[in-house]
Amino acid sequence: MKSKLHCVTVTEANLNYMGSITIDEDLMDAANLIAGEKVQVLDNNNGERFETYIIKGKRGSGCICLNGAAARRVQVGDVVIIISYALMDFEEAKSFKPTVVFPNEGNKI
Repeated sequence: MKSKLHCVTVTEANLNYMGSITIDEDLMDAANLIAGEKVQVLDNNNGERFETYIIKGKRGSGCICLNGAAARRVQVGDVVIIISYALMDFEEAKSFKPTVVFPNEGNKI
């Protein structure tokens, strides 16, 4: 695990947008996530697990929006965990410290 946004709330689900997850840029910065990065999304409400990629959302908006097919796997108001992973050599992995962010209500840091 490289980065994790732990227990953020889905604010939107947009079926008519090409795939991805839109994440507030403040949350992206705090969790060391980048646009285009592959992430795993875990839905605490229904048990769904799926992968997609990140697009930047409006800074300070608290936006967590599942787009395209992923919009069918969540409901607005669901609590999700967003995780990214990294490849590294064995020695680097032993000392690597992942970034974990626990946003508060409204998906604010």
